[in-house]
Amino acid sequence: MAEHNFPPLKNDRILKAARGEPVDRVPVWVMRQAGRYLPEFQSVRARNDFFTVCQNPALACQVTLQPIKRFDLDASIIFSDILVIPQAMGLKVEMVAGVGPVLPEPLAGPDDLARLVQPNVEEALKYVGDAITLTRHQLDGKVPLIGFSGAPWTLMGYMIQGGGSSTMAKARSWLYKYPEDSHKLLRMITDVIVDYLVMQVKAGAQLLQVFESNGDYLDDALFANYSFHYLKQISERVRARLKEASIAPVPMIVFPKGATMNSLKILAEDQGYEVIGLDWTIDAVEARRQLGPNITLQGNMDPCAMYSREDEIVDRARKMVSNFGKSRYIANLGHGILPDTPIASMEAFIKGVHSA
Repeated sequence: MAEHNFPPLKNDRILKAARGEPVDRVPVWVMRQAGRYLPEFQSVRARNDFFTVCQNPALACQVTLQPIKRFDLDASIIFSDILVIPQAMGLKVEMVAGVGPVLPEPLAGPDDLARLVQPNVEEALKYVGDAITLTRHQLDGKVPLIGFSGAPWTLMGYMIQGGGSSTMAKARSWLYKYPEDSHKLLRMITDVIVDYLVMQVKAGAQLLQVFESNGDYLDDALFANYSFHYLKQISERVRARLKEASIAPVPMIVFPKGATMNSLKILAEDQGYEVIGLDWTIDAVEARRQLGPNITLQGNMDPCAMYSREDEIVDRARKMVSNFGKSRYIANLGHGILPDTPIASMEAFIKGVHSA
């Protein structure tokens, strides 16, 4: 990315931790750190539709920087949404107040796969690349910038359910009723994700995270067949494409929310991702023991623990670091920060991590 002339990086803790190198203190960032718990974000959203913010590089950059200006974080993550991929593939996505994302015309059956397009990602999602490049310059090297995508199974779930779901029954039923068409859809999504992540690195992303947010709906067999199979493809193909383009590889994080320990072990043994993100249900000591010494772990405080007293949050964060150990560890919550989380709780969480 020499052509971008980015400012030199001043804080590379998260990159070192991802690669297993020593750090002076444990790096910390928080999923959804640019979001509704910040009054300055609410101010931007009061004037702009959600996807307008995503699609306007200046606004996406502005909200990406908001938590970096306010907190002593060790990474930024570009403001976007995992559902920009279904949008680029031809599905309408709306953000409905009080409901969340809604796809009014979901995929009802295999015949609907014909409605999908394989987009030119560099054109269809150029606004994300532009936001990344702008943000890298605006960060002035303060911390690294993370790019991201939803994982194929997670995006498939939204595309079939038409939004979030407590059961993912429609999407899971496809895996049994239409296994071949399920794989066809997952291959289509995977192709777009690979192009998208490569584009993000070319634009300036210094790490990549793949969100398998619906991992908890798959047992070990389904996870291996319909999630891991494609997560592995993504890591291998992104690295190969970057190598072909003579671009240095970047660390990759996978966050399989709700995955069983057996499924996590499959990911750890494959070593396709330098970092595995853990949700709040996973025991830190057990994860470290079972996943081995050659993988960096990320996570995993319960987002609801952020409603504790500030001194308790500091203590919890310190204990979390102690349980994971300071080597090969990135502190985070076990899922995204909740919209009504007090600002003081975020400050206490970071203080607890950095003082551990």
